[in-house]
Amino acid sequence: MAVRVDLIISLDGFATTTDQTPEKPFGEDWMRLVGAYVATRTFQERVLKDVSGKGTTGIDDKYAQDYFDNIGAEIMGAGKFGLHNFPDDPNWKGWWGDEPPFRCPVFVLTHKPRPAIEMAGGTTFYFIETNPVDALQQATSVANGKDVRIGGGPSMVRDYLKAGLVDRLHVAIVPILLGRGIRLWDDLRGLEGGYTVKSETAESGTIHITFQR
Repeated sequence: MAVRVDLIISLDGFATTTDQTPEKPFGEDWMRLVGAYVATRTFQERVLKDVSGKGTTGIDDKYAQDYFDNIGAEIMGAGKFGLHNFPDDPNWKGWWGDEPPFRCPVFVLTHKPRPAIEMAGGTTFYFIETNPVDALQQATSVANGKDVRIGGGPSMVRDYLKAGLVDRLHVAIVPILLGRGIRLWDDLRGLEGGYTVKSETAESGTIHITFQR
């Protein structure tokens, strides 16, 4: 069992965007950030349920496949689940439709716990108010020996990195500049010292860097 992170960031280190509007709730920058990942065959099949075979099959797709491989549980923040956007909607079930792509228990850290939601395909969302260490213990206990992914957002990932709890960190660095948002690397000086680091450049220009303990 390993504790894993997979995150997409801009060249200047931002993992979030700030250009959302009511008309464009994701903004234009979001697709600039995740476009290469969305274009992969794995994303098309696993997230969009498109089994026609379309999508890229190069290096980006290799990492997209790895993203879903051997995950037994996930931990994510309330923001990633969408609770910041829909705080008063008891029927909100996340961004991923009736059959989310996780297919495992997902623990959502929130200050406003709510009943668990069992979804199609094996995903169950548990809403818990606790600290990162306890959340990791809960996730590990149900992962059946598989890996636990810290799913983000970047502030949560940073907390786990600062605590030395991440065994493998994969960042996909997209060659765009965002200029603002939440940066992954703040207050992590010297992080690389505890890891073996390798990098690989995809056909899209995305640089995939893996920090492996």
